[in-house]
Amino acid sequence: MQASALDIRKGYLLEYQGRMCTVADWSIMRNDRRQYVFVTLKDLLTGRVTELKEHGDTKFEVLEKDNIELSHSYQEGPEEVFYDAEGNEFRCSIEAAKDALVWGSDKYIGFLVNGKVVTVSPPSSVICKVAECAPPMKGANNSWKDAVLENGIKIKVSNLVNIGERVRIDPVTLEFRERVTS
Repeated sequence: MQASALDIRKGYLLEYQGRMCTVADWSIMRNDRRQYVFVTLKDLLTGRVTELKEHGDTKFEVLEKDNIELSHSYQEGPEEVFYDAEGNEFRCSIEAAKDALVWGSDKYIGFLVNGKVVTVSPPSSVICKVAECAPPMKGANNSWKDAVLENGIKIKVSNLVNIGERVRIDPVTLEFRERVTS
């Protein structure tokens, strides 16, 4: 399906110069007589970022995509192997899955284009163990402190969190949601 530069939005999946890309950023700039669209594309296979300045009527090929819930199984050569709930095998490049696999989740979201997984993302929330942080401070309920998770990622957590506790976070924004007690 063809769409003009004015009609695409962040998150769209496009074909650009024979590559599958996702729209990472999109904005409009107007001057006296002309209107331009600034588009940042991220190549799904290589991770390469391309910035474009296009006229509003420039056409892009928008690809249809489906989301599927996947479980990671193993790495084989240059590919990661995933399975869906019915046991169907899906493979994608290591580059397409590496950002999601950092989180060590049981389930991931795969983006399928023409029946092939092109990229994998983490679920909307993940549970991780806190490896490093300052000791908890009672009475400081509305304040935050720095913490390092067991996967090495730094986030801000509530002052009540202690080392070894599990926390639920948003893996995209790195936003702390809650302590997990069970």
